[in-house]
Amino acid sequence: MTEKILILDFGSQYTQLIARAVREANVYCEIIPYHKPVQFDASLKGIILSGSPFSVNDANAPEVDVQALNQQVPVLGVCYGAQLTAKQFGGVVAKSNKREYGRALMQKKQDDILLNDVIDNSQVWMSHSDSVLEMPAGFEVLAATESIPYAAFKKGIDGLALYCVQFHPEVYHSVEGKKLLKNFLVNICGCAQDWTPAHFITDTVNALKLQIGDRKAIMALSGGVDSTVAATLIHKAIGDRLYGIFVDNGVLRKDEFEQVLETYRQIGLNVKGIDAKNLFYNELKGKTDPEAKRKTIGKLFIDVFQDEAKKIEGIELLGQGTIYPDVIESVSVHGPSVTIKSHHNVGGLPDIMHLELVEPLRFLFKDEVRRVGRELGIPDDLLNRHPFPGPGLAIRILGEITPEKVQLLQDADDRYIKGLKEFNLYNQVWQAGTILLPVKSVGVMGDERTYEFTVALRAVTSVDGMTADWAHLPYEFLAHISNDIINNVRGINRVVYDISSKPPATIEWE
Repeated sequence: MTEKILILDFGSQYTQLIARAVREANVYCEIIPYHKPVQFDASLKGIILSGSPFSVNDANAPEVDVQALNQQVPVLGVCYGAQLTAKQFGGVVAKSNKREYGRALMQKKQDDILLNDVIDNSQVWMSHSDSVLEMPAGFEVLAATESIPYAAFKKGIDGLALYCVQFHPEVYHSVEGKKLLKNFLVNICGCAQDWTPAHFITDTVNALKLQIGDRKAIMALSGGVDSTVAATLIHKAIGDRLYGIFVDNGVLRKDEFEQVLETYRQIGLNVKGIDAKNLFYNELKGKTDPEAKRKTIGKLFIDVFQDEAKKIEGIELLGQGTIYPDVIESVSVHGPSVTIKSHHNVGGLPDIMHLELVEPLRFLFKDEVRRVGRELGIPDDLLNRHPFPGPGLAIRILGEITPEKVQLLQDADDRYIKGLKEFNLYNQVWQAGTILLPVKSVGVMGDERTYEFTVALRAVTSVDGMTADWAHLPYEFLAHISNDIINNVRGINRVVYDISSKPPATIEWE
């Protein structure tokens, strides 16, 4: 049984960072809303209480019974979690004279296992307007900052460990925060730190064998990281009883259909490629509205996938590459209602086909999916691929889609992406792509006047795609790519670079 840590979410923007820090210490963890009942069993080694945008003194402040949790396992309260603990045990929590936000230096008041190897005056990150003004009886102060006397404290009486910190150890600006969290996980909760990619693969393949038994599964593959890693795990469990379908919708990148199928063949996956380009081009004819293009591609993909699925007898399961950020239940800051972001790689398929879902990656973050992929031996070229939109180049061609425009964009984009790799810039950006604009302009080539299309190059840096900044690519590189495209792609005579960030712009143009 895999040991785990539970993180109770009170709506903090940093909750996922706590989970990532725990996972980086090779300890498995899950995030659940604070009001969801905790299942205590032998695998649960400890609980972390997250921060929150609430004050513990708000009338509708979210609460859990910290003492009841602590009777079962060690507990660490972070920021709001610390203040909630202090209040419930009889301390005083109130508004500070000033809002504590940003960097602070933490002075250790006594040696403790939680602060093992954490240097004195270590930088920590504050983000709270309340403070613990009076400690509860029976608690000991472990550390302070210039502005708050109780930056870290613990329950000093017998029983299971109960620790609190009034800063955010999970964020980058708390320089030794991950060391503190590791002390809690290893020295206090006794976690073995054995949750590695290899461990995950072994456990997951065994679980998939149990779930699937001798049944057959089908899966839509996109050539992306998530679907490829998910398919490889399912294939390890059931072999060729997994039927992969890879559809060429006519708006993939240049040569992508053939290259991805060849990679799947090398990995050993049982995948059928479907050339449906003309079908998609016919349906997209005359459509210029971005949403209409998206819906057309989505609906047609489902039709093609269903037609192929009908050719295989006895399919009962649908594999998908859903990952953890897509399924985390997050607490609404406006009350105890829970918003669950539902997302599937193949929108609409589970409902239409009435198949049981198989989602081997649903508890992994994106970087963990890549680590598992490396352990599985999937080529780096595929694992390090930039995100690519489901509707593909259809939303990078502004206006109507035609085969001629697709080829024009594929050729320009191919030169851009190859250039990024050649100049060692590809892995420095989150996502890059070329957009074909519905704009023609006058140019001169030799002594001839041209009247051709304009393309915009897009490259952004990001952590998760939720926000993004435009990538500051070197001028020399942009000049090289501009010349390369204009000189070699007949039909394009102007190249521009998009320097918009998200927000207010989006990463894609449509």
